Amino acid sequence: MAVAAWTRTLNRIETMLPPTGKVLWNHPAGLKTIHFWAPAFKWGLVIAGLADLARPPDKLSVRQSGALAATGFIWSRYSTVIIPKNWNLFSVNIFLGCVGLIQLSRIYKHQQALKTEENALKSNPS
Repeated sequence: MAVAAWTRTLNRIETMLPPTGKVLWNHPAGLKTIHFWAPAFKWGLVIAGLADLARPPDKLSVRQSGALAATGFIWSRYSTVIIPKNWNLFSVNIFLGCVGLIQLSRIYKHQQALKTEENALKSNPS
């Protein structure tokens, strides 16, 4: 019963769409499928990663940033070999991988700066 109601709702929406909207609606990775909505919600991870650019590097997690970078690049490859090819999934994963790498580089630079400062203090104890 619920499936029939859902199908009727989708059919009503489709009748109201302009021809260009119907192309996106009926695409194998279109608005009616999980192939559209999963990447759409995954953009939230990218936005959260970009928001973390305002955080100090000492408050960032190497494991979390590394996991985001790794999964972003692994899944971007996967999105090019699945059928249907999902370019929305590809783009979100590329961005996710890049955000993870940026955060990792910020953490690395911060740690290097701390080591340099520590070495400078050891060589000049005054």
